[in-house]
Amino acid sequence: MPPQRSPSAERSFVSGVLNVDKAAGETSFQVVRKLRHLTGAHRVGHAGTLDPLATGVLPILFESATRLAEFAHQLPKTYVADIHLGFATATDDAEAEAIAQGDPSGLTIDDVAQALTHFTGRILQEPPAFSAVKIEGERAYRLARRGEEPKPAAREVEIYEARVLDLVPGPQAVARVEIRCGSGTYLRSIARDLGRRLGVGGYLGRLVRTAYGPLTVETAMTVAAQTSAEDVRDRLLPAEVILPDMERVRLNVEQEAMVRQGRAVRVLPEPGPGPIRAHDLAGRLVALGHTDPLRRTFVPEKVLS
Repeated sequence: MPPQRSPSAERSFVSGVLNVDKAAGETSFQVVRKLRHLTGAHRVGHAGTLDPLATGVLPILFESATRLAEFAHQLPKTYVADIHLGFATATDDAEAEAIAQGDPSGLTIDDVAQALTHFTGRILQEPPAFSAVKIEGERAYRLARRGEEPKPAAREVEIYEARVLDLVPGPQAVARVEIRCGSGTYLRSIARDLGRRLGVGGYLGRLVRTAYGPLTVETAMTVAAQTSAEDVRDRLLPAEVILPDMERVRLNVEQEAMVRQGRAVRVLPEPGPGPIRAHDLAGRLVALGHTDPLRRTFVPEKVLS
């Protein structure tokens, strides 16, 4: 029996973030749709798509927390990936037929580790042909499905750390790697390009997002475990968990009222330059903004309900 909405879910929901462990085979949109139906929330979104075959941390944002998605994308993400060597696929993952490219039998874990060093720092990465990147206004995957050979333009991504966890040697070798990276990184491209650098081809198999900023897969909840709006509400985290580091200011009652009207306020001690998060006396996030150095005030940009 499908989960039922509670009567309270029909009236309102609350703002916050649910740390979801996405199951293999479901899309990020399907997770959002299920939780919107379950909770009755007006606004539900996710902070970063996971491919259907991938599992792991998928932050789901509720109500005013959806306005923070652009900031969440700035957080580092950590993945554990199985890269199959000796073969390549049209999709750079296991969704297409694997075609033999070379013999990986002689590769050692040191060979893979050495090749992986070329994928750290700021690098140029070509997205997969089967991706949502637009080429002259059309999605690359649509062109690929028509039998064309799209070549998405390379883009700069940042890889903070890349290391080999294990290697199953042999003619169907599989390297398990851990990648900590910034937004926009394609793990399928890393698998493809690592295989090319090793001279044997490669594609992405199992993929788990083990961390998204401070959120980890060990503390994530499956959608199947949420049977009511109350289940979700009890597990919600404050919206600010998906914010990168930024200076905090505290607002008194009068200041909070002004900020909620979009008005600038003078706060003490005076904040420095850069993005600022403002909290009420109870510690709840009220708004994000910046400092006006001339008027020496906090200027709200995004006000949360």
